[in-house]
Amino acid sequence: MLNIGTLQGSFAGLFVFGCVALSAACGSSPPGDSGGSSVTSSSSGAGVGGASTGSGGAGSGTGGASSSSGAGGGGETASIPADLLDLVNWKLTLPISAQGDSSPLEIKQPELATYSIDPYFHLNASKDGVVFQAHAGGATTSNSGYPRSELREMTNQGSDLASWSTTSGTHTMTIKQAITHLPAVKPHVVAGQIHDASDDLVMIRLEDKYLFVEGDGNDLGELDADYALGTTFTIKIVAENGAVQVYYNDMNTPKVDVSRDASGCYFKAGAYTQSNPSKGDEPTAYGEVIVYDLSVTHQ
Repeated sequence: MLNIGTLQGSFAGLFVFGCVALSAACGSSPPGDSGGSSVTSSSSGAGVGGASTGSGGAGSGTGGASSSSGAGGGGETASIPADLLDLVNWKLTLPISAQGDSSPLEIKQPELATYSIDPYFHLNASKDGVVFQAHAGGATTSNSGYPRSELREMTNQGSDLASWSTTSGTHTMTIKQAITHLPAVKPHVVAGQIHDASDDLVMIRLEDKYLFVEGDGNDLGELDADYALGTTFTIKIVAENGAVQVYYNDMNTPKVDVSRDASGCYFKAGAYTQSNPSKGDEPTAYGEVIVYDLSVTHQ
């Protein structure tokens, strides 16, 4: 697969724009009426004020440092996602593919530190959140029939895949976010998850208005029975002692607490749209999530 991060400067932007605009030559179709996609690349390194990373990952068994939100600094206006979120220990999977390749694009560090692409991964209009959008007709990974614009946890400055166990250490992801759009026919989207070595372990899933935790295809517990699109909420997922707790807005009392003994685990965050044209949705139908704050710690 062609890694767009190897193309530099304006040439990289022109290549991806051309790939998305000429959808017949690409492995996926972009949302209609969007005027195509545009790539923004910044030469400011990790973004305004620089990205920061903590050292709390020593207990994770993966050798990677924990990541925290708030990459931007100095009160300057954000212009790319890395200005708002610390993306050092993440990679991004997009619902579009390079010309001549049906696989979804992956953007890794150091390219991710300066990367933005409208409408799939960019700042919202108020510059206080990162928009993740995946259309139903988008490119999918080999183990899924659904498209995603989603971060996957990494370690060692984004060079290695994160992999930890629910039975060793304490692993926490906190996301402040809002689900802002759903496909029309199958209005389902996943907005955060723990994946293990083979499958999803727990997922934060919205089906129409029902927000809940799913695992192994089962409803593990309700978070909000009447969620309204655009409502901001905070999720905290904690994996430790062979169990996973999910907190919803109240960070003191978990809404869901389930036994989960798993290894090869990693966090994911963004928009994983649970529909495609075979479900009746148009290729341009999409799921969308805005992430305002994101942090991961391993102890």
